[in-house]
Amino acid sequence: MTDFPASTDAQTHESQLARSWRANAGAWTDAVRGQRIASRRAGTDAAIFEAVTQTGARRVLDLGCGEGWLARELAARGCDVVGVDGSAELIVAARALGGARFEVATYAQLASGALDLGRFDAVVCNFALLGEDLRAPLDAARSLLRSGGALLVQTVHPWAACGEMAYADGWRVETFTAFGDGFHEPMPWYFRTLASWLAAIRAGGFEIRDVIEPVAADSGKPLSLLLAATLPARHSTPA
Repeated sequence: MTDFPASTDAQTHESQLARSWRANAGAWTDAVRGQRIASRRAGTDAAIFEAVTQTGARRVLDLGCGEGWLARELAARGCDVVGVDGSAELIVAARALGGARFEVATYAQLASGALDLGRFDAVVCNFALLGEDLRAPLDAARSLLRSGGALLVQTVHPWAACGEMAYADGWRVETFTAFGDGFHEPMPWYFRTLASWLAAIRAGGFEIRDVIEPVAADSGKPLSLLLAATLPARHSTPA
């Protein structure tokens, strides 16, 4: 994992981020369904599933659903789930297994009301907030949540993901070398410190109610950062 050149502008990073998910959709689907991602096996999948079920949500939006594993798991437990992703290729893979409703849309399209999805009890962003500007995904979540609804964000743990680099916000690159073959494009992603994550969620109009740090049983090191937030009634449109 390395930094991107500082001279590259954010718009270029965002475009390459979207392109990488289109190019790598097949390889990512194979990696997830083949259980080749160690952190997921070690506990991040279980952590986000438990966090959603603990909210008691009956209707859930999986925002940035990828190939759809979480939407399928929640639907199998009785939730009414809609999975949305900006990668048409990933949605094709999700629909192939079914189990929930899957739609193609960008965060900006969702925030603008381009899809008539109704209101949700919970919105989940599981390793899906990878860009620098979080306004569009958080606007989408806020506009689609019921009063008092839950926002759950799981991301890489800043302490663990920082490595030898400076502990400071900035663009970095994922090459997917640990996930198997077939990945054609590196993925730029935006690193945030813990303070920056908390500030971004609050700036999006949410109240943070819990900070969860799933830990690997073997090493005792954090696997991820999981933020649980609530949409105050004053920010919500009645269902």
